[in-house]
Amino acid sequence: MHEHNEASRAGEVIEGLRAGQNYALISDAGTPLISDPGYRLVNAAVGAEFRVSPIPGPCAAVAALSVAGLPTDRFCFLGFLPARKAARRKRLEDLATETGTLVFYETGRRLDSMLQDCVAVLGSCRSASVARELTKVFETVYRGTLGGLVKTVSEDPDATRGECVVIVEGNAGDTDAGPEIEKALGILLEELPASAAARTVARLYPVDRRAAYALALKLSRD
Repeated sequence: MHEHNEASRAGEVIEGLRAGQNYALISDAGTPLISDPGYRLVNAAVGAEFRVSPIPGPCAAVAALSVAGLPTDRFCFLGFLPARKAARRKRLEDLATETGTLVFYETGRRLDSMLQDCVAVLGSCRSASVARELTKVFETVYRGTLGGLVKTVSEDPDATRGECVVIVEGNAGDTDAGPEIEKALGILLEELPASAAARTVARLYPVDRRAAYALALKLSRD
């Protein structure tokens, strides 16, 4: 059963259940229904009033959250972003004000472009993590800012191999530190210390000076 034949195969399973059969739904990797097929089958079984019971198994999103070093008290699982750049950026724009930690799945071959779009829409200074090949021999977890991770991924040929979980810090809520503000701070930091750059930006944009200073320090470290 896969995403293209799930609807038709679900009918076969329901008939089997009515005939007294028992079935187990498993995935090639990870947990069924979590960015994997299974919803139509489970929905059909529940609708036909058959018992559906979960058996806990591995979930890459939860595993990555446990080692990311980012807040886990509130998070949003978004699965895979659209493959096309314009649609991907539009989805990220819709998520820009979300305060919970953002959790995405991504393929290795699209990781670099996905991270660059995150920087363009969410800014380079958000803390983030990329976990690849979790629980396998070549498990690797990259941590830093979005801007720093773009550089890390571009320099490590292994970073684009396998399946990845990308975890991004949510909007802090105290500043709309978009790319325009970051760009202004970056230019000012070439000539001024962080405190002076933050004061100047706070006079030019609707951003709290303390928030601008924290952002300036992040940019300096990057």
